[in-house]
Amino acid sequence: MNLTISTIRCLLPCTLAALVACAPLAPQPTEYPVGRSRLVLPPGAWEDLGASDEAIRLLPEPDGRIALQTRTLGLRGAGQELLAVVRVQTNRTNEREWAVYWPGYCPPQQGVTVEDFTQGSRVRMDCLRLKRWVDGPQWLEQNQPDFAQWLAGRKLAVNAPYSYMSYRYATEGGAMMAVDVLADRRLLNPKARNNQEFLAAGRPALRWGNDLAQAVRVSTGMMDGYLVIPPFPFAAAVP
Repeated sequence: MNLTISTIRCLLPCTLAALVACAPLAPQPTEYPVGRSRLVLPPGAWEDLGASDEAIRLLPEPDGRIALQTRTLGLRGAGQELLAVVRVQTNRTNEREWAVYWPGYCPPQQGVTVEDFTQGSRVRMDCLRLKRWVDGPQWLEQNQPDFAQWLAGRKLAVNAPYSYMSYRYATEGGAMMAVDVLADRRLLNPKARNNQEFLAAGRPALRWGNDLAQAVRVSTGMMDGYLVIPPFPFAAAVP
């Protein structure tokens, strides 16, 4: 008996090691470079839709330019339908030589939930915007024409109705990041079965937007710009 117990004790570590070695590894998140940042998206069938560079003029330098890069990615559903589009824009490098006065601010807008975390600052941005219900291309064309034209040029469209999320963050030191999200409403909003549930249905999307904002703030403070987009509140759009 003692010999058997001793043998089991000797074999147990080897058995556990073998089980660990045979256990399936959790899939590692795919990173996408965008400017100075490392972009990590939540689980799903994402595809890279491309990147582009631009330089925008900023005050106070008369000839001041800041180099930015944009990358756009799409999330496909089980039937290859486009469930979401995420566009991220940020500094191309960590090199910033002057203070920057950002021209953008965070005005209120009818039908859009707007949170201005700077309380009206004109020298930096920290602005979250949520349009819970977009039922056609007209709203995006009127409010984000460059994004609408980019999607139309590639024959890409998220099935309506969808939600639109925008977050802009920038500091006086020149750090900048902007994230635009078009998402099937069922990824951000629960199904409402009565008036009370309908009134509360926007809360998960707004909480997700605040999580996104915090992830962006953390990213801009890191040398490698590591940015993890939080998982959507509802993992799959179920009819």
